Amino acid sequence: MGAVSTQAAAGGVGGQLDQHNVPVSVSRLDEAEAAALRAVPFSYAPVGVVAGAPPRGFRRFERSTVLGRRDFAVTAQALLGGRMHSAAGLTVQLSDDPLQVGSVVLLRLGWGVLSLRIPCRVVDVIDEPHRKGFSYGTLPGHPEAGEERFLLEQRRDGRLILTITACSRPATTTARLAGPLGRVAQSLITRRYLRAMDYG
Repeated sequence: MGAVSTQAAAGGVGGQLDQHNVPVSVSRLDEAEAAALRAVPFSYAPVGVVAGAPPRGFRRFERSTVLGRRDFAVTAQALLGGRMHSAAGLTVQLSDDPLQVGSVVLLRLGWGVLSLRIPCRVVDVIDEPHRKGFSYGTLPGHPEAGEERFLLEQRRDGRLILTITACSRPATTTARLAGPLGRVAQSLITRRYLRAMDYG
């Protein structure tokens, strides 16, 4: 995402241009919809599954990269403000910026009535001097059931490591029928997330 100008997007939680002048915008989730997403149960159990061994039927998936950039504070702010997801090509709506435990996130992949709705709620936030990130869990309507964690770490030599970990299983008939293709799609979107943050 790199050094950016902080131009507020209309009605947005945060609006920026990345170093390639591509708009990166995250909008505020409507209060009524945010309240509704806070009220529904998670679509899986137990909460916290990404931190331990995967339960039966769940698959653990992890990818990490050394980022070319070294601006830890700015990168962490972008991560906790949904800009990584937006720069990866998703439509992003958040209840809070930065994200906190209990925040709800509504992502959409695609456009219009054919877009895939991806609702999540934050279950954990990592806020340490050299480790920042969060985990969110899936809500009903998400094609997967489980959790995903996004962790940014700053090493002693200044390098930034971004690690994305998921522990999930298919939640919809379409996702189950996709089989191996679903795992390929998960790998592709994870690579897009990692690339979205990797501007030197």
